[in-house]
Amino acid sequence: MSNELYTLEAEVREVLGTGASRRLRHADKVPAILYGAGKDAVALTLNHNKVIKAQEDEGFYTHILTLNIGGESVEAILKDIQRHPFKPKVTHLDFQRVDAAHKIHTKVPVHFINEEAATKGGNTVAHHVTEIEITCLPAQLPEFVEVDVAALEVGATVHLSDVALPAGVVSVELAKGADHDQAVVTLNAPKGAASEEAEEAAE
Repeated sequence: MSNELYTLEAEVREVLGTGASRRLRHADKVPAILYGAGKDAVALTLNHNKVIKAQEDEGFYTHILTLNIGGESVEAILKDIQRHPFKPKVTHLDFQRVDAAHKIHTKVPVHFINEEAATKGGNTVAHHVTEIEITCLPAQLPEFVEVDVAALEVGATVHLSDVALPAGVVSVELAKGADHDQAVVTLNAPKGAASEEAEEAAE
C-alpha cells in the first residue's frame, strides 16, 4: 500500500451522539475516535471513500498511520473497525496515538509461505492462528510475520516459540510463560493415509 493510503485527512467532530453519527454516515463520512498517549480523546470524522479504499489493504491494520487533523499530523494505529452488517460500509473507527518512546500492543497477521511444497502428495496445512499478538516500539512494528512451512514434516506443528519475530518484537502469549506456547500451524497427512496407518498398527 502506498504512503498516500497510510495518510488520512480528519476533522474534529463537534456534534456527538447517535443521531449526529447517522447524519455523518449519510454524508459519506465515518465517525472515529482518537485516544491514548496520555492525552484526551478526540472525536473525528473521515472521508468514507478514502477509508474504504485504505481498509482493503492488509497493511492498513498494522501500519503506523498519519492522521492530518486541522494542520497537525498525528501518528496512530488502528485499534478497531466497525462495519455495517450487510452493506459495504465502515461505520466507526478507533485510533490509538503512537508515542515513539513507548511500546504499543497490537496484533499482526501471519503469512504462511511455501505451502505448495508442503502439500505435495496430498498433505494438508492446518492454520491454528492467523495473527499474533505482540508488543514493540512503533519503529519496530512489522506489517506481518512469515512462517515457512516448506520443511515441515508430516504430523509436525510449528509453535509460537518456533516463529522468528523481528528484533524488538515480543509475543504477548509467550511472555506469559511456556504453557502459553500456542500452536501456529500443523502439517497433516492425507485423510486416507491416517486410517491406513491405524489399520496397519492394528494388524
